[in-house]
Amino acid sequence: MRRPNKLSRDLTQLPLFLLMFGIGTASMLVPAGYALATDAHGPSQAFFYAGLLGVVTFLLIGMAHAGRAPREGALGPLLSLFSAFVFLPVVFAIPFVEALPTTRFFNAYFEMLSALTTTGATLFEDPTRLSPTLHLWRAQVGWMGGLLMWVAAVAILAPLNLGGFEVTAQAEPGRRETGMYSTAPLAPRERIKRALDTLGPLYSGLTLLLWVLLVFAGQEPLDALCHAMSVMATSGITAGGDPASGGIIAEIVMAMFMLFALSRLTFSSDTMTATQGGLSTDPEFRIGLGIILLVPSVLFARHFFGAIELDNGETITGAIKAFWGSVFTVVSFLSTTGFVSEYWSETQSWSGLGTPGLILMGLALVGGGVATTAGGVKLLRVFALYRNGVREMEQLVHPNSVSGAGIAGRRLQSGGAFIAWIFFMLFALAFAAVTLALTFVDVPFDEALVLAIAALSTTGPLTEMGGEGPIALMSLTDAAKAILAGAMVLGRLETLAIIALLTPDLWRS
Repeated sequence: MRRPNKLSRDLTQLPLFLLMFGIGTASMLVPAGYALATDAHGPSQAFFYAGLLGVVTFLLIGMAHAGRAPREGALGPLLSLFSAFVFLPVVFAIPFVEALPTTRFFNAYFEMLSALTTTGATLFEDPTRLSPTLHLWRAQVGWMGGLLMWVAAVAILAPLNLGGFEVTAQAEPGRRETGMYSTAPLAPRERIKRALDTLGPLYSGLTLLLWVLLVFAGQEPLDALCHAMSVMATSGITAGGDPASGGIIAEIVMAMFMLFALSRLTFSSDTMTATQGGLSTDPEFRIGLGIILLVPSVLFARHFFGAIELDNGETITGAIKAFWGSVFTVVSFLSTTGFVSEYWSETQSWSGLGTPGLILMGLALVGGGVATTAGGVKLLRVFALYRNGVREMEQLVHPNSVSGAGIAGRRLQSGGAFIAWIFFMLFALAFAAVTLALTFVDVPFDEALVLAIAALSTTGPLTEMGGEGPIALMSLTDAAKAILAGAMVLGRLETLAIIALLTPDLWRS
C-alpha cells in the first residue's frame, strides 16, 4: 500500500490546473450536502453528480500523469492561474445550470466567473429566482477565489514581481528577483504548498469566526455564512438577505474584518512590502485608514452644512447614524466588497443631498492592499506616486537635496513610482478600451463607465450603486457579457500579468 507522504508527493506533481480542478469539483459536495439536508433533492443531485463526475475525471487524468515530472517554466504557474479564472467557471457552471434549467449555460458561466474573480456582479436581479443552494454555491466559489488569490500572491505573483510587488522589487516585472530576498531556490509547487498550509487554516478560521459573530448578531445562518465568505473574499455576494440585517453590531464586525483587505500585514508577513516596521508603519494600512477617516468626514461636513441650511431638525442620533453609514460604506467599497450600510440612506436623506455614486467608484478604483483579495489599483501604488510627488516638490525647493528615505525608500520614490505610473496608464487604457467596447454593443455610455469600473476593480455591487439606478445585467447582449467577462479576468490578474504571459522572451527563459 502506498504511504500517505508518497501519495502526497504524487499529488503535488500533477499539473497545477488539474489540482485546482480536482479541489473545485470536490467542493461541490458541500452544496450537495446542504441541499440534501434542506430536502432540496433536485439541486442536491445536480451538485452531487457533477462533483462525482469531476472527481472521477480528476482521478483518471491524475493516473495518466502518474510518475511524470512536471515541466513548467517560470511563467507556468501564472498560466495555470490564468487558466483557472477562464476555464474553471465552465466546470462550476455545470451544476448551476442543472439546478436552474431556466437559464442559459452562458449566463451560468458569467455568474461563476464573476464569483471566482470575487467581482460578485449578478445577472439575477430577483434573488428569489435562485435557490438557497445556488446562493451558497455562488458565495463558496467567491470564497475559493479569494483563497486562491491569497495563495497565488505569495507563491506565484511575488516571485515574478507582479500584482503590486513590482513597486518595491529590484527586478523588472515578470522576472525573478536575484537579490537577498529572492525566492528562486524554492520550486513553485513548494511555495504554493507552504502558502496553502499556512494561509488555508487562517483564512478558514477567520471565516468561521466571522460567521459565528454574525449569527450572534442576529443574522440567519445561511445569510451569515454567505456574508462571512463574501467579506473575507471581498466578493460582495449575498444569499438574498440584507448584509445589515444584524444591525449596527453586524456592520461593525464586518467592517473590522474588511480591514484585512487593506494590507497583507494584517494577516501575514510572508511577503516583502515597502516597510519592515510592522502594521503600525505599513504605508498601505495607514493610507487606507486615512481614506476611511477623510472621506466620511468630508461627506459628514457636506451633509452637516446642508442640514443646517435645510433646518430639518434632525437630532445628534441622526447625525451619528449618517456618519456611521458613510464609514461602513467607504470601508466596504475601498476593500471592493461593495456592501452598503443600513444607514447609507440616512447619510443621503439626513441633509437632503444625494451622494453621487462617483465617490464609490473612486474608492473601488483605489482598492485595497497588495496581495489581498481586494481589487483596484492598490494602495501601495498610490503610496509610491505620493512619495514621488513629495520628493519632486522637495527638489523644486532644494534642487541639490538628497533623499533620506534609505535604499528601499529611494527605490519606491523613483523606480517604484515609475512602474506604478505605468500600471496607472495601462489601467486607464484598459478602462477606456472596455468602456468603448461596451458602447459599440449598444450599452449607454454612462452605464458602460460604471460597468467598466465594476469589472476592472472587481466590485460587482457598483452595478447597483454606481449609477443613477441599478443596471440590469441580464438585459445586456451576449457580446456585452463577454466583454465584461474578459474585463473581470483582466481586473483580477491585472494588466502587467497579462502582458507577462504574452512576452516571448519570458516563455523562452
